Amino acid sequence: METKLSLLTGADAGSPTQFAALCMRAGPRNKREVLLITSRETGRWVLPKGWPVEGLDPAGSAAREAWEEAGVIGTVENSCLGHFSYDKTFGPAVAHSCLVAVYPLLVDRLADEFPEQGQRKRKWFTPEKAAEKVWEPGLAALLAGLPPKI
Repeated sequence: METKLSLLTGADAGSPTQFAALCMRAGPRNKREVLLITSRETGRWVLPKGWPVEGLDPAGSAAREAWEEAGVIGTVENSCLGHFSYDKTFGPAVAHSCLVAVYPLLVDRLADEFPEQGQRKRKWFTPEKAAEKVWEPGLAALLAGLPPKI
């Protein structure tokens, strides 16, 4: 995937960084599908994402989150596809702007059993429909800008 997007919306250089996996597969007629999962706290549709994992590079951290949160098994690319920001809440009155670096991950299969099984829903969407489902404007723009075919 050659597309490089830089969608920094409201995050400054000092924002903590998380890593997300944009999990994709070829659907009918080779059309791209992306996997969204629900967040545990709000039930909103999101990408698997989390904090850096010690001993792993950013792409590896994104792939680890995809496994833990969605049971994704596949191949992650080392090139960052883009960025978005969101407000991460740390309690009832504390929120910080977080920058999220997104790494593409081509899904081979979804495991039936994985660490956060039963805590989240997972569902495949076209990029256009996924863009309508997420709340973060930068993530929606990234999803809407994906080419329709893999």
